[in-house]
Amino acid sequence: MIDLYTSPTPNGHKITVALEEMGVEYNLIPVDLSKGEQKTPEFLAMNPNGRIPVIVDRDNDDFVVFESGAILIYLAEKYGQFYPQEPKARSRTLQWLMFQMGGVGPMMGQANVFYRYFPEKIQPAIDRYQHECRRLFEVLNHRLSEARYLAGDELTIADFANWCWARTHTWSGVSVEGLEHLQRWLDELAARPGCQSGVRKPERMTESEELVKVARSMVTT
Repeated sequence: MIDLYTSPTPNGHKITVALEEMGVEYNLIPVDLSKGEQKTPEFLAMNPNGRIPVIVDRDNDDFVVFESGAILIYLAEKYGQFYPQEPKARSRTLQWLMFQMGGVGPMMGQANVFYRYFPEKIQPAIDRYQHECRRLFEVLNHRLSEARYLAGDELTIADFANWCWARTHTWSGVSVEGLEHLQRWLDELAARPGCQSGVRKPERMTESEELVKVARSMVTT
């Protein structure tokens, strides 16, 4: 059994989507970021960085894993799914996973902060992060013009990671107009039952209310 401590954010959804797609039984433990539950001593004992998601593998001596990318790799290796065995395909999976971890997630997160939540509208900052998000989407679009999925013909954890962020592009104020291959991929994953179920967990308020509530708590912590 996997215990999953998480919240309805793109990083949290990366793990619920993966678990739903893998068909793995797990225990969902919501963490209310707006109440600072990620900063309690109990949570910090699992993740000293005070961020969701975190998993505890009860079948592996209560082994704790934090950081969403590390969790995706751990689950993919444990359950042997969405992680190619062929070395080059596996490397491509890791490359595109790191692309999301180092690029798409941080840049969209900053776009959200300055576009949606920061008390003062600093247009140069908004423009800088929105333009960088668009550039990263263009990189994804180019890759998806070459292959069905990011690592090739096989759906992988790299797709889940990037999709959970890219699907929220309107919240960041970033257009995907003209990026037909990216749009095709976004729609294809959105039609998958596991992806649909994953982004509905944990239960949330309306999307705008929840995102504002969570993001404001993150800006001040």
